[in-house]
Amino acid sequence: MNKVILMGRLTRDPDVRYSQGENATAVARYTLAVDRRFRRDGDQTADFIGCVAFGRQAEFAEKYLRQGTKIAITGRIQTGSYTNREGQKVYTTDVVVEEQEFAESKAVASEHGGGYQQQNSFQTGSFQQSMPEPSGAAGDGFMNIPDGIDEELPFN
Repeated sequence: MNKVILMGRLTRDPDVRYSQGENATAVARYTLAVDRRFRRDGDQTADFIGCVAFGRQAEFAEKYLRQGTKIAITGRIQTGSYTNREGQKVYTTDVVVEEQEFAESKAVASEHGGGYQQQNSFQTGSFQQSMPEPSGAAGDGFMNIPDGIDEELPFN
């Protein structure tokens, strides 16, 4: 099975192009900075993963995604290769996006200096609503887990 789930922030605005022909299809490319769970001294703290979206997913990226937007995606890894102008073979690895969604509210995104910006005044919906923080939330959208709770978990 080839399934990838990632959450990170866009390193730049998506690069969107349209294929040639009668049925032009949108193709969006962007890079996600995905934080590593554990940090080692001197090591990079994030991985930069290339993503490509087609069709409606690409149009969504063009309309709503901006540098700094935190998103969650699901997709599959696709490898390929091509020969560059110098005649050298170049190998590629991308995540082909199947689903993408915002991973933080608009209010939180604006605090971080990135995120969704409304394109048209007639657009409404979940993209504009900020979600209230649950009681006990740590400010990052996740609840704080009380000390000693792990003794009550059945799979400990």
